[in-house]
Amino acid sequence: MTRIARGEITLTPPPGAFEPESISLSATANPAQLARKLGLFDGTMLVMGGIIGSGIFMNPHVVAEVVHTPELILGAWAAGGLIALAGAFIYAELAALRPQVGGQYAYIREAFHPMAAFIYGWTLLLVVQSGGMAAVAVTFARYFLDLTHVGLPDWIIAAIALAALTIVNCLGVRAGSAVQSVLMVLKILAIVALIGFGLAVNSRPALASIETAPRFDLGLLTAFGAAMVPVLFAFGGWQTASFVAGEMREPRRNLPRALLIGVVGVIILYLAVNFVCIHALGTEGLAASKTPASEVMWLALGDRGRRLIAIGIAISTLGFLSQGMLTAPRVYFAMADDGVFFKRVATLHPRSRVPAVAIALQGALAIVIAMSGRYEQILNYVVSVDSIFFGLTAACLFALRRGNANESSGYARKVNPIVILLFIIAEWLVAASAIYKDPRNSLIGVVILVAGVPVYYFWKARGKRE
Repeated sequence: MTRIARGEITLTPPPGAFEPESISLSATANPAQLARKLGLFDGTMLVMGGIIGSGIFMNPHVVAEVVHTPELILGAWAAGGLIALAGAFIYAELAALRPQVGGQYAYIREAFHPMAAFIYGWTLLLVVQSGGMAAVAVTFARYFLDLTHVGLPDWIIAAIALAALTIVNCLGVRAGSAVQSVLMVLKILAIVALIGFGLAVNSRPALASIETAPRFDLGLLTAFGAAMVPVLFAFGGWQTASFVAGEMREPRRNLPRALLIGVVGVIILYLAVNFVCIHALGTEGLAASKTPASEVMWLALGDRGRRLIAIGIAISTLGFLSQGMLTAPRVYFAMADDGVFFKRVATLHPRSRVPAVAIALQGALAIVIAMSGRYEQILNYVVSVDSIFFGLTAACLFALRRGNANESSGYARKVNPIVILLFIIAEWLVAASAIYKDPRNSLIGVVILVAGVPVYYFWKARGKRE
């Protein structure tokens, strides 16, 4: 297995030997390679689809509860957007240096150690991705049942949705990407409709009882930091597009562009949604409403508006699930191809050339969690675990730059080291804040993370015996 910064051979071929369409996708040469069928548009839709779920329709209320002026509310979302944009620049450079299947997993493996990468994939499968997908699937099911009044429990609808998306993505990356792109376009249309109708509503007073220029002190900083947690949660997910680098055409060129275009597009949409919510509801009304998007549409169109945005939110959650089902299994595929997971997970379907076993594994585990009802507890420690690995992945850039010193990555947008350090600090502060607020559940997440260490050595020992 090839590694860098440890006195071993690098994965990057010698100068003049690089062919974007035929680069080895993993540490071991897989005889059946993933099909490169995704372009810039597909990548951009994956980036935006990985971010936009149901959070933007709900979280403006959570932020307004903590900070009470239009300036602070919009400032929190703008700050979250800047952090996400910094992350996009960092991941864009990482994608140019190592355009491999598995994305974040591959960066950690090449920069630090295979065990650190395995632990990331381990927590992604058991905590971050599966728990998040289960929660979003149940959210979709509840909106679906509210619209259709079908007499079924929400977990059955959630399981059906997850199973259907699993089947679609097993048909091929083109089929999965097409479904994801259509759902993403519908999501954007729903958000644009919310913005347009919201602007038509008569403006409410922004704030009636609290001063518009709060005094700058420690309390304000603490409140602003608390507001950043739901904001960063709503902005999370753009990194998952890197998982499918092995299936993108010209990944060194298209993946960085998709990351930047997608994140900038989401920042614009999110700021516009929050501006409209403040415009239509006022800050006190926004803080009081747990479903601000529905309230705005009700003010604009009555019950018909509330129903329309419910359809939009259902589509948005389904699109988020589709994106997760398309991207995350590529990490488990890379783990198995490295010999630290079940061999079957590294196999590709002979016709569709997708990791069908990895996709089925992701779908099955998400279904089990959705049926168990434990997804809400899992979500309590998703943020802390995810933020730890966000910071660690950003730190990979320092190591990969050293290993790439004598090579040309063909990527000119070098991220300033200060920006990288600030991003790492911001992510690890979010993790610390989440652990401080909910130490019990966060400890469960840490235990699962640490449990990955003996599991990794088990797989390594098993691989040597075989």
